[in-house]
Amino acid sequence: MLLKDLTSPNLIVTKQSFYSKEDAIKYLVKKLHEAGKLYSEEDFYQAVMEREKLSATGIEGGIAIPHGKSVAVKEAAFAIATLQKPLDTWESIDPNNRVELVILLAIPENEAGTTHLALLGEFMTRLTDVTYKNRLLHSKTSRELFDYLDCISEEKTVATVQKQGKTVLAITACPAGIAHTYMAAEALVKAGREIGVDVFVEKQGANGIEDRHTKELLNRADVVIFATDVAVKNEERYDHLPKVKTSVAAPLKNAKGILTEALEKSKSATKREHAGKESDSGKVHEIGQKSFKTEMKDSILTGISYIIPVIVAGGMTLSFAVLVAQAFHLQGLYNATGSWLWLLRQLGGTLLGTLMVPILSAYMAYAIADKPALGPGLAAGISANLIGSGFLGGMLGGFLAGYVLKLLKKYAKPKGTFAGFISFWLYPVAGTLIVGCIMLLVVGKPLALINSGLVDWLKGMSGINAMILGAIIGAMVSFDLGGPVNKAAYTFCLGAMASGNFIPYATFASVKMVSAFGVTGATIAGKKYYDEAEREVGKQTWLLGLAGITEGAIPFMIRDPFRVIPSLIAGSIITGAIVSYFRIGLNVPGAGIFSLALLQGQQALVAAIIWLGAAILGAFISMILLIATRKNKLRKDQENKKLTQAAA
Repeated sequence: MLLKDLTSPNLIVTKQSFYSKEDAIKYLVKKLHEAGKLYSEEDFYQAVMEREKLSATGIEGGIAIPHGKSVAVKEAAFAIATLQKPLDTWESIDPNNRVELVILLAIPENEAGTTHLALLGEFMTRLTDVTYKNRLLHSKTSRELFDYLDCISEEKTVATVQKQGKTVLAITACPAGIAHTYMAAEALVKAGREIGVDVFVEKQGANGIEDRHTKELLNRADVVIFATDVAVKNEERYDHLPKVKTSVAAPLKNAKGILTEALEKSKSATKREHAGKESDSGKVHEIGQKSFKTEMKDSILTGISYIIPVIVAGGMTLSFAVLVAQAFHLQGLYNATGSWLWLLRQLGGTLLGTLMVPILSAYMAYAIADKPALGPGLAAGISANLIGSGFLGGMLGGFLAGYVLKLLKKYAKPKGTFAGFISFWLYPVAGTLIVGCIMLLVVGKPLALINSGLVDWLKGMSGINAMILGAIIGAMVSFDLGGPVNKAAYTFCLGAMASGNFIPYATFASVKMVSAFGVTGATIAGKKYYDEAEREVGKQTWLLGLAGITEGAIPFMIRDPFRVIPSLIAGSIITGAIVSYFRIGLNVPGAGIFSLALLQGQQALVAAIIWLGAAILGAFISMILLIATRKNKLRKDQENKKLTQAAA
């Protein structure tokens, strides 16, 4: 990018004196107006000062880059002033910053995400070069400074430094994800070369994660540096390493000092062995890249994990509105547009009916292609709602958005002058248009037909067929107690609910109580077969069951999976079959006992008795099997012990 194209010697002054930040900005705004770059001097000044209220535009090293995006700007331009006497009152990221170089950017409002970011990024990158910055600061005339703008010095050859044999990982991330993220990364790498340390920086910025640390690097590293002003993504990857945490601006001032601190920490702190996860294992095409199968699975689980809080919040809000209306005979208020109870009903309903599928799609796409995929992912979910394809369409849309953005990131990389344009315009706009057109115009009707066919099939299930479906749901719920199989059942039941069939979710909610109740019953009725620790866990597990939480039974499953899992599945199959056979429905994603008053399909009391009774019956069957299999196991262990002693 040629900076000279956006300014002129008339917009540059050297060794100027200002009493305040406001004086400096007013002076440069006037210069821009005189050069014909502004429609209104006053309006643009107000835009710049409004931006100043949001966050500091002083950086460090004597630099400030105020800027304004406004309809008062005719064309993108910038003005520069070097100061005779530094200003120490300019709000800066570095509190000790004394401003000597002011660069005022004037950006038309319609170029906020393109020219603005490209220009800001270009200045940030160039000004990390101390030689370049000093040339600007020490220019005696405006013409001299103008001539230096595009004189980028060649990187100096670093003197041969003896390698220390250390590897330092770093993550840089700032709120905007542009300037400081990359400047801090460059500063750390340069400092590493100067002291003989290998530094590998993962940038978590506007384009998602770039230069992701591989399993090889995670194993090899001695220490990690978090130079961030936002939360680190996937921070658990670094649990085995000593850590140094600092702000994203710190490496710009003292990168060597931070590296030295990190190296000292690596000597005093113990590095543990890196415990790689499945995504780091052998199921990869390249180092650090997930296999297609793993990526698909992780995408679904990520989407579900992000919609669970929305479902819980929306379901409980809607449940509260329904319960209040029923308990206090406020059905009229419940249906009266604009009333407080109607508003609560709309709030819960919107979370469930409008936001659930777009959030699912967005975070499925996010799991595949990171932050740039969020916009197209939301568009895919909204498209699914528009065409009536429900949960099924939302999931397909999430995959589609993720892989479209993955391809865009691969073949349209944000580099050079157009980096900002690609990141903040091409990715979200092109991704949304491509995904939206495919969803709405290509796959919309087939998906809607499949979805409506599935709904009709579910509605038509009765008798033995309904019992079989309920039994399958019951077996899946208790197979891994909150794991992928359980989540698959959950996804199916939510999809059915979103499409207007409420029986599968009522079955799911009832079965979720079986494992917890069964474990508690077994540790009480058969307490002599369980040790004290198991009995203590069992006493609490039933409470989790009341809330529809299956994970309380996991300790028992882990200790003896081949006996516990079949025992829980057997009771869950019975519960699922009963609830489905009697066509009990639940149209609010509730949890456990809290769903009791919201059941449909039968008279309220009858529905509650069947639904809760089925869970208790299933738990009783599981309890009997748990005790019997545990008793049999202990008997066999005793016999084996006697045989061993006899042989000895």
